[in-house]
Amino acid sequence: MWKLGAMLPSGTIGGEREDTRFVLGTLEETMFPSGHAENATSARAKAWPAVVILGQPVANVTEDQAVALIQSMIALGRPHHLVTVNPEFLVEARHNDTFRRVLQEADLPLADGVGITVAARLAGTPLQERIPGVDLLVRLACESARRGWRPFFLGGAPGVARRAAERLQRRWPALRVAGWYAGHPTPEETPAIIARVRRAAPDLLFVAYGHPKQDLWIARHKAALGVPVMMGVGGAFDYIAGVVPRAPAAMRRWGLEWLYRLYRQPWRWRRMLALPHFLALVVFEVGVRRWHSGQRPHTHGHG
Repeated sequence: MWKLGAMLPSGTIGGEREDTRFVLGTLEETMFPSGHAENATSARAKAWPAVVILGQPVANVTEDQAVALIQSMIALGRPHHLVTVNPEFLVEARHNDTFRRVLQEADLPLADGVGITVAARLAGTPLQERIPGVDLLVRLACESARRGWRPFFLGGAPGVARRAAERLQRRWPALRVAGWYAGHPTPEETPAIIARVRRAAPDLLFVAYGHPKQDLWIARHKAALGVPVMMGVGGAFDYIAGVVPRAPAAMRRWGLEWLYRLYRQPWRWRRMLALPHFLALVVFEVGVRRWHSGQRPHTHGHG
């Protein structure tokens, strides 16, 4: 469901080119090197080019371009679902048909995990930039303060959503938060959660109910929630609120945040097994594709 319009605001941080617009064709020419036309063709119906990894399209955009797309979604006003794709998501999607459909139908799937960037390189189409969900949330808080957007923080342990929102407000005093609520995404409580969100009328909804529950819940209730941009954020509230420390910046730059997380939370080791499983699937898929592409029909000329 690649359905965002073909034009989007530039999202320039400084604001000098706020009216500049990029046409889809220009985006393809800028963001795809020659020789990757099939990816541009597969993404033509969307406002972003894609790299396909294990059957899942991932937007090949920078953080600035992602923010510009989000600005367009908010301007359109209808509900949109962002997903931050990591290897664990794609391994889960191999045996969870419902979750796979949610990822396939997302309005903007962004590359979160370092394994996604490795897979894209192996496939021969490197991603321009990795966009971790927690970094995007912080960036969107900054943009909200600047543009007047109002985010809602939903989920997490009791009190954590509020602490995260208040920390962001201290950093950007102009940030107007639409609300926060922990809640539980059970069938019994969901109608009250939806009513609470609708009364707040936010522009952005950050949902921290854990993987894959948060994105399944968003997809199931997207129309009823009616928020222009909704995004599952996993443990981002914990990091922002200071409940869980993030990896040092150097480790994040080198894509080793997963290792720090394992050191701090050794109980996660079972979840970390998804990474070697994912890479094995990618290597196999790339190998099969290259083997098939190397097969050529043999013709024999006769003199």
